[in-house]
Amino acid sequence: MRRVSRLAAVAAAVALLLTGCSSGGTADDGKITLEFQSLAWQKESVDANKQLVKEWNAAHPDIQVKYVQGSWDSVHDQLLTSFEGGEAPDVIHDASDDLADFAYGGYLADLRDLLPARLKSDIPQHSWETATFGDGVYGVPFLQEPRVLIANAKILKAAGVRIPTPEKPWSWEEFRAVTKKLSGGKKFGVAWPLKEPVSATLNLSLSAGGRMFHRGADGKVTVRFDAADQVVPRTVHDQVVDTDGSASGATLGMGGSDTLPGFFAGKYAMVPLGFSYRQQIVQQAPKGFDWQVLPAPAGRDGLAQGVSPQTLSVAEDSPHKKEAAQFIDFLLRPPNMVRLALGDWMLPTGTEALKDPALHTEKNDWATGTALAGDLRSAPAQSVRGYAEWKDKVATPALQEYYSGSIGLGELRKRLVEDGNLVLARYQR
Repeated sequence: MRRVSRLAAVAAAVALLLTGCSSGGTADDGKITLEFQSLAWQKESVDANKQLVKEWNAAHPDIQVKYVQGSWDSVHDQLLTSFEGGEAPDVIHDASDDLADFAYGGYLADLRDLLPARLKSDIPQHSWETATFGDGVYGVPFLQEPRVLIANAKILKAAGVRIPTPEKPWSWEEFRAVTKKLSGGKKFGVAWPLKEPVSATLNLSLSAGGRMFHRGADGKVTVRFDAADQVVPRTVHDQVVDTDGSASGATLGMGGSDTLPGFFAGKYAMVPLGFSYRQQIVQQAPKGFDWQVLPAPAGRDGLAQGVSPQTLSVAEDSPHKKEAAQFIDFLLRPPNMVRLALGDWMLPTGTEALKDPALHTEKNDWATGTALAGDLRSAPAQSVRGYAEWKDKVATPALQEYYSGSIGLGELRKRLVEDGNLVLARYQR
């Protein structure tokens, strides 16, 4: 998740204050007003959120919800500023990998005694783990997306390669072999958009049994870089560097959207992207462009991969925690969770919502993504204090240099482990 400077965060908080972002309260007539800060940004998603707020308000005249628009670009620092200033919204939309500092800092309410049994049982335990810090649960995970391979179906068919399915995915070795077969001239079998390489590397490594972060009996976390952790990094490195030559080095500094023009032009046969990128492809692809969603490669642990779901939390300082939890329960009733998932082109975490026929259609390959939901796990770094600094100062530059061929595997291990453990140690004294 991107961060902005503290000055920018203050400006963002001031802007929200000027538009009426202040803690909800109780009016003289006894009516309660809750503030719900949403990070929805796509039109379909914003429309779905606003419509659900409208429906809640119509059915609850004494508990009104005010919709406040936030931004993914600045949410961490904006929330920190609002927490410290006592102006946090009652209901907070964020991502699970952004919650640790707020949870440990006492800014978020423990939801264990606030949420109804229906909601607790509907979301699987492995999803709840993404928002569990210490003994408390500080967010409700509700939307998630697997990383998948978006493929040019015409190129794959012409090459005669086996098309993987969730039931019979490619192994990492077969994936390498396929990308080599699809490469030649100025065309590549795969484009890796790794402007932010850490989360992609860690989350995909779960399939190979990699975790990198290991918690000891004393509760402290250390970094290791074992054989299982090396499968994904070595795959990317060998595809980019001359061992395979099946991936373009030019895309390593790109974000996912940056690779789409080359993908549409046939320069890359496949691009590993989040499942929600399908919306951009539908909107931007040339007429008649034939694409399909394929599962990411599987390793010794199958199709397992880490995710950091979107979450809904309640501010610890909210005077209306019970009502805020009731609103979250309303938002995440199975039919409503489906509406939110469709608006964001993502998957719901709820087991009932995942059964909805709208998420099992062949159109836009919803069925392929939904079939992967059971393999999604908490991202390895989810509860690691100091992860943000390790990622920014150690892992990101080290992985970028390794993927480009500037350093070897030994130097990568040294940086991730030796330098990384020095960083984590400061947070665990």
